Amino acid sequence: MNQGDTNAIEAALRLKEAAGDCEVVLVSMGPDDAINSLRKGLAMGADRATLVSDTGAAGSDIVGTTNVLAAVLTHETPDLILFGQQSADSDGAVLWAAVADRLRQPVISQATSLDLSEGKATVKRQTEYGYDVIEAPLPCVIAVSDGINEPRYPSLKGIMGAKKKPQAIVTLESLGVGAEQAGTAGSRTEVKSLNDPPARGDSQLIEGDGEAAARVLAFLNEKKLT
Repeated sequence: MNQGDTNAIEAALRLKEAAGDCEVVLVSMGPDDAINSLRKGLAMGADRATLVSDTGAAGSDIVGTTNVLAAVLTHETPDLILFGQQSADSDGAVLWAAVADRLRQPVISQATSLDLSEGKATVKRQTEYGYDVIEAPLPCVIAVSDGINEPRYPSLKGIMGAKKKPQAIVTLESLGVGAEQAGTAGSRTEVKSLNDPPARGDSQLIEGDGEAAARVLAFLNEKKLT
C-alpha cells in the first residue's frame, strides 16, 4: 500500500465519522497476497475490502487496469471514489483520471481539503500558483494529496478486528470483464526490456588528504575546464 493510499483512506474515514451512516470500501487489483496490504486499511477503520485477483489480469497496463477497476466500482456504485495522488513506484499520477474517464464521472486532483454537502464535493485543490476551490456533483472521483491529512496508525484493537471484516477476492469473470479486456490482451503497451541506466563514464574519488584541492585543480586543467 502506497503512502498516498493511506491519505485517501484517512480522508474516507473522516468523512464517515462526520456523516455517520456510510461505508468505506477498499478496492485493489493484484495477486492473492495483496489482501494483506488491504488489511492495513481495514485496521485503520475501513469496513470491508475487495481484491480482484485473477491470472488473466497479470501484465495489465493502465488500460487493462482501468477496465478492471471500473468494473468493480460500477458494481459497488459508490457516491465518492478516493485515490491517492500517485503511487510510490511508477509515479504516474494518471490512474484516477483514467478511471474517472471510464466511469464518465467528474474528477478533481491534488485535493488538500474535502467537504461533502447537498450532493456535491467541495475541494481545495493545490496548484503551483496557489489554491483553487472546486465543486463537483456526486458521484465523482477525487485524488487527494499527501497534505490533506496525517493518516492514523492502526490500533491493536483495529489490527485484531481487521481479520474479521469482510474480505472478498473476486475474478474477472465474476465482474463481467472479458479476457480481451485485461492482462496483456487488454493492454495497449508492452514492455520490451528493462536495463540499467548507461554509465556516466570514469569517475575519480578524491579524498581530503591535504592535497585534494591540488588534485581537483589538476583534474580540471586536464579536462580544460579551468
